[in-house]
Amino acid sequence: MLRLLDAHTGSPAEVKPARPGLLRLCAYVPGNAGVSGATALRVLLVADLVARVAELGNLQALTVLVTGDESAERMSALESAASALGIHPPAGRARSGGAPALAGGPADIHVVSSGVDTHDARSGVVARVGNAHEHGTGAYGRGAADPLPADEHDPLAVRLALMSFRFDQPADLTDGVMADARETVRDWRRWVARWAESPSKPVPAHLAEAIQAAFGDLDTPSVVALLHGLAHDDSVPAGAKFETFVYADRVLGLDLPSEIGKPA
Repeated sequence: MLRLLDAHTGSPAEVKPARPGLLRLCAYVPGNAGVSGATALRVLLVADLVARVAELGNLQALTVLVTGDESAERMSALESAASALGIHPPAGRARSGGAPALAGGPADIHVVSSGVDTHDARSGVVARVGNAHEHGTGAYGRGAADPLPADEHDPLAVRLALMSFRFDQPADLTDGVMADARETVRDWRRWVARWAESPSKPVPAHLAEAIQAAFGDLDTPSVVALLHGLAHDDSVPAGAKFETFVYADRVLGLDLPSEIGKPA
């Protein structure tokens, strides 16, 4: 069950799909010039995380991208960046007011950034995404038309950096945050490949419950912290660590098994 802070009420709300078995999502691309490309990308990431959590709970997720007067250049750059971050493409695009027709009904969740009008959200939960602030010499973003960092950055490390903050809070993407994310993704992939050589063990029940509860609140920082602790917990067998990391990665989307079978 998904529980998200509803921007309409200021309180957590359970997400109850209007149609059983189907979760309809609308992700609103912020169009005002004061919103960075990184913030627009974060909106798409949050929608992707919600869809992955829904699918983990055996729901089908259908995402519609709601756009305004964004230029073709900006949308092309944004969608290219989203693909690099492992964000699943939307089922389609719609202008404001046109999403229900494309989705086959009103959205159950509206994912928006600060300052975006939610007059379309007459039903469902409004999940408001905090702005992403870019700092330091690493130049995470270069404006609305260039939301990805330079090529030397692992795009999925950018994904991890954004997931290290609660979705409804600002994300400060400093050089230190980016460096930590790159190191973490690199280490986790290496360790998962090493643990894959050990006999498989089931995900410990208390870890599965903790991960499911955190994902239910879209609390990715708690899952990231749990994995950090688990990696160095000698009381947990390597095979159980492997299964736990791979299970969490179904939502985190960091391609953690990618080093399996490669030379050390």
